[in-house]
Amino acid sequence: MGIARVASRAQLGLAAPRVQVEVHLGSGLPTFSIVGLPAMAVKESKDRVRAAVQNAGFEFPAGRITVNLSPADLPKDGCRYDLPIALGILVASEQLKVADERLAGCEFYGELGLAGELKPVRGVLLAAAHAARAGRNVVVPVGNLAEARLVSPAGSRCAATLLEVCEQLRARNGAARVDAIVEPAGAPASPSTTALDLVDVRGQSAPKRALLVAAAGAHSILLVGPPGTGKSMLAQRLPGLLPPLEADEALDVATIASVSLRGFEPRNFGQRPFRAPHHSASASAVIGGGPHARPGEVSLAHRGVLFLDELPEFNRAVLESLREPLETGMVAIARAALQVEYPARFQLVAAMNPCPCGYLGDVSGRCRCAPPVIARYRARISGPLLDRIDLHIEVPAVKFHQMTGGQPGESSVRIRERVIAARRLQQARFAGRPRVTCNARMGTKEIKACCGLDDTSLDLLKSAMGDMRFSARAYDRILKVARTIADLAGAERLAADHVSEAIQSRSLDRRIWL
Repeated sequence: MGIARVASRAQLGLAAPRVQVEVHLGSGLPTFSIVGLPAMAVKESKDRVRAAVQNAGFEFPAGRITVNLSPADLPKDGCRYDLPIALGILVASEQLKVADERLAGCEFYGELGLAGELKPVRGVLLAAAHAARAGRNVVVPVGNLAEARLVSPAGSRCAATLLEVCEQLRARNGAARVDAIVEPAGAPASPSTTALDLVDVRGQSAPKRALLVAAAGAHSILLVGPPGTGKSMLAQRLPGLLPPLEADEALDVATIASVSLRGFEPRNFGQRPFRAPHHSASASAVIGGGPHARPGEVSLAHRGVLFLDELPEFNRAVLESLREPLETGMVAIARAALQVEYPARFQLVAAMNPCPCGYLGDVSGRCRCAPPVIARYRARISGPLLDRIDLHIEVPAVKFHQMTGGQPGESSVRIRERVIAARRLQQARFAGRPRVTCNARMGTKEIKACCGLDDTSLDLLKSAMGDMRFSARAYDRILKVARTIADLAGAERLAADHVSEAIQSRSLDRRIWL
């Protein structure tokens, strides 16, 4: 009888602090206690561990069993500690003889079934990334091996059962680390190209142009039009226009997904996320939160697209909570026991009807919405939120001849090439400024340095500021959009036509909302 120590990691936001699972076997009446701020799922592991140890062919020790999850002031949640607790009991009872230095070089994760099988757990990719940086190997369930090997291909091992882990630990006497547990996993699946092509959208040349500008500069966009004009189709095809993710960006996206409720699918590695929450979603679902401070839709859309269809139907508090992440690209979630931060550098695409019935301004004249009803509908979207959306675009009804004939327009592949070329110009321009990666992220200094205006452009913008009553924030965003339009044209300096197009794409809020 003695003490055994087995390593694992907790999960707090996007941090994975190391947890030492200490198991002590002592004399006295049979008891099994777990200390160290365990959540209910951790406390319930006592019954799972007992059944798994016995069904794996081992003897569950009698006497007083104390499990300490150190550091004791760190909250512990989830079922990932089942495997290290079981191994600690077997090592402490000398049924599994393993040198301390061998266990110290490895970390263990996995939920135990009653028959001793290992089940997948959430957050393994995050834990494996931290373990790899610390120079340690990880042992995970078979179902988690693919995601663990995305960040630690050489140091990730897997097992199907508790007995299998024990057999492999015994098999390599004198080895400094656990090696070759089960067969290695294959390489992660390469990201698949999107099946949604912009060529499927008939007509709508102006919205397609706006979508190109939005993709080239990572700008937010609001699509306004009657039902059935293709607003959702346009939004769903934006991810196919964006450049491929870099390796570190893909890892950021995968890490956030791994700590979410649904977990991470390795086959999605390298794909830009597209999140489309329903308009009945709560603030905690969209921004993040809950008792365990899980990431919300804005974080799950990090480096991808967040699509809000039927924008005025969302709760006002939800819409107003988008203002900070749109500006900062971060979400801070504070709870009594913890405070975490999640990145939220998403590209917002919103869609809405011009009035409650949707047909305001239609040539058929079928809109019967009274002015007070229309005013209340439009007032659901505040001025500060509209001010933070770069492009406001009208999506008119599609004509019959556009649906049945005519040129289909450019494909997403062709447009994506133009977007990538514009992004390369921006990367070269902002070299040495890691905070700024595209035109939409420019600050005051970058705008002053990169968006100089000639006299004609300056007069044009001055006139628009007076007539349209744009705010100072809108002024900056017009310059950012104009810079993107110039990049698409390959122009080094802004010209009057670039500024004019940016103003036209911004003026929708003034024509509709006033």
